Amino acid sequence: MIAIKLEKDTVNLAVLGEFTLSDYKEFEAAVLYGLKFKGTLNLLIDLRDMSGFTVDVAWEEIKFSREHQFDFNKIAVVTKEKWISWSAWIQRLFLDAKIQIFEDYDVAHNWIIPG
Repeated sequence: MIAIKLEKDTVNLAVLGEFTLSDYKEFEAAVLYGLKFKGTLNLLIDLRDMSGFTVDVAWEEIKFSREHQFDFNKIAVVTKEKWISWSAWIQRLFLDAKIQIFEDYDVAHNWIIPG
């Protein structure tokens, strides 16, 4: 299950439990909507409560990232899991964005949306 919120020029995503392909498609739709009206976006992705993801989510993420490699300014990933941190760093190969990993949600939020 996911929760999505659009805040200024930022798509804020929280994943609760398993991240499925239908969840990812919902996230993609929110991003495409934001891109249509805001231009480039920031992403705040909270994965602290994610229990895992399906293989098709990983593949869809790679495809979506390659299609939108220049559409993001900043991406903040909130997690304490090292394997998720490594995965986020690998995304730098596909995206022309500033990517930071955070353990604290409030610090990540302040980095994405100052003030």
